[in-house]
Amino acid sequence: MHHTETTVRGRLAPSPTGRLHLGNAWAFLLAWLAARAAHGQVVLRMEDIDPDRSRPEFADEIMRDLRWLGLDWDEGPDAGGPCGPYEQSGRLERYAEALDLLERAGRVYPCFCTRKELRELAGAPHALIAGDGSPAYPGTCRALTPAERQTLLRQGRRPCQRLRCDDLSLSFDDAIAGPQKMTLAECGGDFALRRSDGVFAYQLAVVLDDIAMGITQVVRGDDILTSTPRQLFLYRLLGARPPQYAHLPLVLDHEGERLAKRHQSLTLAELRHAGVSAPAVVGYLGWRAGLLDAPRLCAAGELAGGFSFDRLRRGAVVLPEDIAGVLAGLG
Repeated sequence: MHHTETTVRGRLAPSPTGRLHLGNAWAFLLAWLAARAAHGQVVLRMEDIDPDRSRPEFADEIMRDLRWLGLDWDEGPDAGGPCGPYEQSGRLERYAEALDLLERAGRVYPCFCTRKELRELAGAPHALIAGDGSPAYPGTCRALTPAERQTLLRQGRRPCQRLRCDDLSLSFDDAIAGPQKMTLAECGGDFALRRSDGVFAYQLAVVLDDIAMGITQVVRGDDILTSTPRQLFLYRLLGARPPQYAHLPLVLDHEGERLAKRHQSLTLAELRHAGVSAPAVVGYLGWRAGLLDAPRLCAAGELAGGFSFDRLRRGAVVLPEDIAGVLAGLG
C-alpha cells in the first residue's frame, strides 16, 4: 500500500486482553490527536497475537470504548481498508514469511533456554541488565553447534527463535523524549521473534504490521522506549523506512503504580457505570497533558486544533485517589 510522503498515518493498536483503563485512554487519545492534528489518517489494529490471552469480546468492547471517547479511525477491523486484515491473528502467514527470510539470511537461531534458566542467569552475579532494568539475554544459545542443537531437540526441548543482533548503537529523535541513542545490548541483546510455543513475538509483528499498513507515526507509552532500537534494527534488516516515534509519560495510580488489569475501578466501563461522561475523561486527560489550562468537559475533536508534541507536559501522570469522583464532578 503506497501513501504520499506527506500523509501522516498514525495507529491505535490495543491488545484485546482486557478492558481499557484510563492509562489506555491517555495513550490512545494522544495518538489520535497527533494524527488528526496533522490532518492525517488513523488505523485501528487489534494486537490479538497471543491466542491464550486475547478475547473477541474484549476487542468489541475496546472499539465501543474508543468510540465513546470520541475517537474514530479510517481503517480497521470493522471499517475495512486496503491494508487488512486489521487483526494480528489474521496476519500470521506474513510473520512466518518474514521469519523465514531472516532465517535464510543467517539472522535467526534457536534458543533452548527455559524461562527458569533465564531467570537464574539474570539473578547471577555480574548478570547483564538491559536499560529498562529487565534481564538481558547473555547469548547462551548463540554459538551452539548443529550437533548440540540436535541433542537438545531429542531431549524434547522446544526452542524459541532469536534474532542475532549486531554490536551497534541506534539513534532516533523521539518527538517527546528527545534524541535517543542506545545499543542493542542495552535493550536486552538478541531478542525472540517467535516463542517456543509458536506464538510470534510482539517486536516482529508490530514492525511488519506498521510497514504493511504504511504507518508513519507511532505514539505509545515510554515503558517500551527500549523496544524502539530493536524495532529500528528490524526495519534496517527488512529494508523499510521507520516511522516517527513519540513516547508518552505513563499514567500512574495515587500510589505511583502503573495502571494494570487489577485497577478495575479505573476501566472506562466502570467509570461510565459510575456516571462519568466521555467529555469529562477527555477534558481531564487533555488538562493533564498540558493541552487545556484547567480540567473541563471537552470533546476529543476540540483538542486537535491546539495539539503539538511541544505542548505536552513531561513526567508521569499520577492520578488522585478519588479520580472517579474528580471526573464525575466535572459533569
